[in-house]
Amino acid sequence: MPGIDELAAAVGRAGFSCTGCSECCRQVADDSNLVVASPPEIREIMAATGMAWEDIAEPYPDFIEDEKGKCYTFAWCIRRSNDACIFLEGGRCTIYTHRPWICRTYPFMLEGEELLISECPGVGSPLSPGEAQTIARLLIWRQAAEHREEECIRAHFARDALPGGRRTVIDSEGVKVLDG
Repeated sequence: MPGIDELAAAVGRAGFSCTGCSECCRQVADDSNLVVASPPEIREIMAATGMAWEDIAEPYPDFIEDEKGKCYTFAWCIRRSNDACIFLEGGRCTIYTHRPWICRTYPFMLEGEELLISECPGVGSPLSPGEAQTIARLLIWRQAAEHREEECIRAHFARDALPGGRRTVIDSEGVKVLDG
């Protein structure tokens, strides 16, 4: 994991200021706008909105089917309506203070020690050193949260029985069999 000062410097060099275009919340052309969310993130949104899990999240759409007839995926996504996040209203996020890590750190992400930057109209705008430090901290916290989620998923995948002939999601809370 890169050091926070090194990461903040890289973020600062890239620059970013949200333009409010909400392209990251909508599917634009062939780009996906899937917002992957962990169970703790979904539960935080549930607590903030009073909505049920199934109204907030849907299984990540790429399922794996093995030779034993087991069909599974490893993640949840925030539901979309008309190719936009269900929490996008009037070009603004209705759950902004409870939004998932991926939204908090967009357009940046860490892959190992490499800073990746998604295409976004706000990239290249000046960032103060304090803003770059904040984004760097969020990126490091996000990466740690994603690693914890992955470790739990691996543990459940190794030890929990998957039902044959049923679609399931394996997440940090266990194996969830989907209805229908």
